[in-house]
Amino acid sequence: MSERKQRVLIIEDEKNLARFVDLELQHEGYETDIRHDGRSGLEAALDEEWDVILLDLMLPELNGLEVCRRIRPIKDTPIIIMTARDSVIDRVSGLDQGADDYIVKPFAIEELLARLRALFRRIDHEEELRVTHQPTVEYRDLVVEKANRIVKRGDTVIDLTKREYELLLFLMENINMVMSRDTLLDKVWGYKSEVETNVVDVYIRYLRNKIDVPGQESYIQTVRGTGYVMRT
Repeated sequence: MSERKQRVLIIEDEKNLARFVDLELQHEGYETDIRHDGRSGLEAALDEEWDVILLDLMLPELNGLEVCRRIRPIKDTPIIIMTARDSVIDRVSGLDQGADDYIVKPFAIEELLARLRALFRRIDHEEELRVTHQPTVEYRDLVVEKANRIVKRGDTVIDLTKREYELLLFLMENINMVMSRDTLLDKVWGYKSEVETNVVDVYIRYLRNKIDVPGQESYIQTVRGTGYVMRT
């Protein structure tokens, strides 16, 4: 029996670019479909099952951030944002709405294909971890229930985004090990880039705002010039 093709939904209003990406992905063995506006893209994303969604930010009818925001409460389909906007704020906004990765236009198709491969490797690795690791991880009074992706401090459930959860879990599974920003990008986001290390600092701040107790020492310590660690 032949292996199922991975399905990619392309939501991009630049028709030439969408068609180019579509043909290249089909050549690599992916099954693809294209939508040219945010509203029909959202409908396709919710109505069908996809292995990954390639999502432009500047879309007619609904912009990409809004499409991403509406997908996330319903589905956890991986999303890679394609954007010509390269500021840290724009990148963080996309990731904070639930995107898994982003690529800046204009891009080489080889980079997009590499990011897809890295994303699927990380998903496979996460699935392996869920199967082989213990269902809970504890640090001080923080408890992560891995089976249902819940984080608690005592009896209080802490509401984290997907990326915040993955960052916290990785730090808790590596207690007393100082993690550089590049390592965190590689292990949590699935790729390395010196430019993007600011994103790690932003998400550490998000985490601290949600998990720390006012007046008490932060759960996550900054190691100046190196990175971050959770110490016993």
